[in-house]
Amino acid sequence: MPPLRTVLFDLDGTLIDSVRLILDSYHHTLSTHGLPPRTDEEWLRGVGTPLTVQLAEWRDDRGTLEALIATYREYNLANHDRMVTVYPGVVEAVRLIREAGLTTGLVTSKNRLGALRGLTLAKLEAMMDVLVCADEVTNPKPHPEPVEKAVALLGADPGSTVYVGDSIHDMRSGRAAGVHTAAALWGPFGRSHLEGASPDFWLETPADLVGMVGADLSTRPAAPAPDASTGQP
Repeated sequence: MPPLRTVLFDLDGTLIDSVRLILDSYHHTLSTHGLPPRTDEEWLRGVGTPLTVQLAEWRDDRGTLEALIATYREYNLANHDRMVTVYPGVVEAVRLIREAGLTTGLVTSKNRLGALRGLTLAKLEAMMDVLVCADEVTNPKPHPEPVEKAVALLGADPGSTVYVGDSIHDMRSGRAAGVHTAAALWGPFGRSHLEGASPDFWLETPADLVGMVGADLSTRPAAPAPDASTGQP
């Protein structure tokens, strides 16, 4: 198989540690609107999907849904720079990958405004050749569309592309798009949570990103065919 030439990244839980902010934003949103609370564990199951998916219970009430999203974003942006940090070693790893001549990009379930805020905080904005955000696709992760769009915009070969993420939704999106997948274990989810998605690479630390680009994927198992309606295996 060809060597890896393109590395796509998820944002939250992969490049930046924003999980506590995300959870607090959801808790604040429900509390503000007088709605029953949910646990961290309930919210974590949907981390990696857009707000409209996480708040799908209210999708039939457009006014309420829009109000919830507005409250979430207001709280999230107001507290972003105070609560979000870049994972140690991430910036150096991305820099080394780019110095090796690889193309890099971001595929996230955040809208572009939120994604740029995180990249700017981490000083990674200039290191991404393309950004694909939730407000720029019709079908968000775990559908393959976001990853497919990034590959197309870069003119990349799916067979020499890897998508790095921390959630099952990332792994499913990448696999369905026909690229390789890498599980970032420094995020909120451990190996036991992600092993069912059969990632091609297990990355214990950001330093493993550098070793990954020279690894051999010739023994990668075939990806299951995605369901035509959902893009999921």
